[in-house]
This record gives sequence, structure tokens and C-alpha cells, in this order.
Amino acid sequence: MQSTPSEVLTTLSTLRDYIRWAASRFAEAKLSFGHGTVTALDEAAALILHTLYQPYDLAESYLDTVLTLDERQHVIDIIDKRINDRVPAAYLTHEAIFAGLSFYVDERVLVPRSPIAELIGQRFSPWVLEEQVEGILDLCTGSGCIAIACAYAFPDAFIDAVELSADALDVAEKNIREHHLESAVTLYQSDLFEALPNNHYDIIVSNPPYVCLEEWQQLPAEFRAEPDIGFKGGESGLDIVIRILADADNYLTDKGILIVEVGSSAETLQNAFPDVPFYWLDFERGGTGVFLLTAEQVNLYHHLFLAALR
Repeated sequence: MQSTPSEVLTTLSTLRDYIRWAASRFAEAKLSFGHGTVTALDEAAALILHTLYQPYDLAESYLDTVLTLDERQHVIDIIDKRINDRVPAAYLTHEAIFAGLSFYVDERVLVPRSPIAELIGQRFSPWVLEEQVEGILDLCTGSGCIAIACAYAFPDAFIDAVELSADALDVAEKNIREHHLESAVTLYQSDLFEALPNNHYDIIVSNPPYVCLEEWQQLPAEFRAEPDIGFKGGESGLDIVIRILADADNYLTDKGILIVEVGSSAETLQNAFPDVPFYWLDFERGGTGVFLLTAEQVNLYHHLFLAALR
């Protein structure tokens, strides 16, 4: 039998107690994770630490500190809200961590979680030489997290970021201001390349909508709470991806690279273009379904990508 709020207040006292209790409640409620955390315990710790204004890397010795009654009530309230509303925890805290950076998020954007963060941390090595990167394009920027992380990683490069959703652009603009990168990152409201100037980029990177219709219909509530424009990639999941492949040739430098996350549609993409040597990247911190093509390869197979649009 579930304890009443008053029983929880009086029987649980330490930070450790409340993290354990919240994890048990999350597991009992069969919540879905995957928006920066992968387990009930990780999500409980992250949500509670944020609620108590504590860092996510809080020293373990602090776990046995006793919470005040007000702090306990705030924790109980946020845990109840996570369970009852079935939305990603980042929408409750309005914060997501991506590439070690903090970003504002709300229901207008997907919660940042792409494994591309690991590539940015590596400065896309060994695929490009850091000192030779002059321009980067982030397609489908959403919250702006990839573009902003790239601006930190390549301070001498110009970063263009494209987004179709006006709501998402508002969030991206807020994040650019909060990171003081107005002079480094330029936002464009555009349907992919359509409204871009005639720039050429050493890196084009994208985490576009790639979920097929059947998969979208089966997603858990937490994912359905995110804007569907960030998920839906058409019947096959590849509608946007193929458009990127078909047009990237006109925007890459001769030595440029194209990196696109296609997640669960990776097999579908490879089957659609069996002759294209997509390089599927590996990640130490987890994640799959991200391919890399060089500008030479994008050009070589351009005719196949164009044909797929017809």
C-alpha cells in the first residue's frame, strides 16, 4: 500500500531516502525514460537534486543530509507531478544537460539527448581538422543545443542553425542569449536549406525528424508529450533525411562532412540505399543510428538521393 504524503514526510528524512523512494514510485508507475536518464534511480536523483538546487555531481557524503519539511514537500510535489503528468522531467525543471552545457527547454522543443554531443566533444575528430573548420550548419536545431555546443567547440567558426518551427526558434534564441553567443550562432527559420544564404560548410550536422508513422503511434506518453514535428519523418521515417541527402551537396565544402542522426530508421535507410557506404558511428556513452558521409560521397551518390525524391 502506498504511503500517504504525511507518512512520507515523517518517515523519510534524508536525501538518500527520498531518491530511493522516488525511484521506487517511478518503477511502480512504469514511467518511461530516455530524456537524459535511462533508469528510475537516475531520473529520481536528477529531478530531486534540481528541485533542491543542488549540482548533479553532488558528493555522496551529502546524501545522508536531512531535508527540511519544506524541502521534503517540494520533493514530494515534483515526484507526484512527474508521475501524474507523464512528461519528461526536463519539462518540469526547464533544464536539460547536453555536451556538458545547460539548456532551457519546454514543451516547444524536444529534450536534448542526441549522441552527437559526444562527437562535438571530440571536435568531430578524426573526420575534420579542428583548426580548418570555418563554418558549421545545424539543420533542425530545435533548442539550439547542437549549434551552441559547436560554437563552444569551434570558437573561430561561424555557426548557422536552421529550424522550421517558430516556437522552437524562440527557445533556441533564448538559449543563444543565455550562452552569450549571439555573435557566433545565426538562426534561420527555414524548411531545411530553403532560406539559407549561399554558404558552404565544413560540417553539416542534423538530428532531424526520423520516426516512422507506425513507431510514432506506439511511443510512450513521455515521448508523445514532445512536439510531434520533431519526430515524424513520414511513413518510412526518411522523408526529411532524404531531402537533406539530396541537397547537402550544394552546401558542403570539398572536404566537408555530413553527419545525420536517423536513430531507429538506420536499417530502413541502409536498405533504401544499399550501394551507399554510410559510415555508422560508434559512441562510448551509448547511442546508435548516426551516419557520416564525406562531401565526396554525397556528390558521388547524389543521383540516387535525387531519384528517391521523385
